[in-house]
Amino acid sequence: MGFTNTGQPMTESGMKAALAIMEMDPEADMALLWSVLTVESRGFGFLADRRPKILFERHIFYQETAGRFAAEAPDICARSGGGYTGGAVEYDRLGRALALCHRDNLGDDPALRSASWGLGQVMGFNAVGAGFSSPVDMIERMAASEDAQLAGMAGFIASEKLDAKLRNRDWAGFARRYNGTNYWKNEYDMKLKSAFEKFSSGVMRDLFARTAQGALLYLGFSPGDPDGVVGQNTRKAIAAFRKANNLGAGGELDEEVYNEIMEQAKFPRGDLAACHRAQEAGSVG
Repeated sequence: MGFTNTGQPMTESGMKAALAIMEMDPEADMALLWSVLTVESRGFGFLADRRPKILFERHIFYQETAGRFAAEAPDICARSGGGYTGGAVEYDRLGRALALCHRDNLGDDPALRSASWGLGQVMGFNAVGAGFSSPVDMIERMAASEDAQLAGMAGFIASEKLDAKLRNRDWAGFARRYNGTNYWKNEYDMKLKSAFEKFSSGVMRDLFARTAQGALLYLGFSPGDPDGVVGQNTRKAIAAFRKANNLGAGGELDEEVYNEIMEQAKFPRGDLAACHRAQEAGSVG
């Protein structure tokens, strides 16, 4: 199966849909969702080649295959976790696992179930609980958009009844289940609390800027990991894009530059100016 699709970045409607899955108020609880995304997600859900970000879990592959490949491939099939390479090389590990499964007529599922996928790093074995019909269905939809990745993350949270922990601001209870019993070592509960306090104060991310950053990443202009904050790396990327397309000097993301970036990345255009007016008025996250 292929893993590359449109790679559409997250939208406001996708965020509201995720909140609805968790039975939260799309208006009042947006700060909660941003807090979870900031602390628990992989930042941006895609690699520069538009494949979803993954981590291949060798201990899960061991469980899924009853240790069948441990002797010949201990780096991808072992009782213990680890062995991560990060980035695109994780797909090499997944590819080896798929090849072993095909060789032994096991199908794709044992390998696909052994990786975590997208923004929320939802495990393949949690696909049905996250709202998909199968691991293949989850992966195909997650390859198309971060909104699908976000829906999967929300579906997993709801299936584990962690939405109630969030609504009650039970940061430790949420982190204990989402991050494991050793959550306190990395202070996930405190990070969630701190992020919520920040976003509750009115600080949000610019989704239009984040989409532009994702598009620039795909187009090879290195804006850094898309986060909705137009910082130094993003301005350099915009300046490089402007120069390459004869759009003048500078690192500003104006309407003309935004629309040209969207067109080249094959993304829908948006009303950047209207979004900024709404943000200044405090009505858009």
